Amino acid sequence: MNDITRQRSGRQAIYSGSEYERTYSYARAVALNGHVRLSGTTGYDYVADILADGAQAQTEQIFRNAATAFAQAGASLRDVVRVRIYIARPEDYDAVMDVYAEVFRGVDPACTTVQAGLFDPAIRVEIDMDAIVDAAD
Repeated sequence: MNDITRQRSGRQAIYSGSEYERTYSYARAVALNGHVRLSGTTGYDYVADILADGAQAQTEQIFRNAATAFAQAGASLRDVVRVRIYIARPEDYDAVMDVYAEVFRGVDPACTTVQAGLFDPAIRVEIDMDAIVDAAD
């Protein structure tokens, strides 16, 4: 067992190394039976321990974080079937959705986008996703 991945009974918990995962007892993602559920993910670079500046940069970092977590579960962003996007400020919608569209063009997962108050005013966007391994086939 290591800090990145923990398995039990076919269930694989994936960790990014974020202090919040340890403090609040959750995994970045959980994989089970070909399904991968990604927790709400923000634009933090967990290695550098910094929050990207602005909605576009945060969204780009979210997708880098997601790609890393999915790869640890044997999946990719191409396997994503469901996305939920929480945007703190309505004026950030286009910046967030432009990045989203670039990442998911041709994948076209089901998607819900809502304006939501996020716990830290510096966080402009949070995204969670569900993937099914080999869903792109």
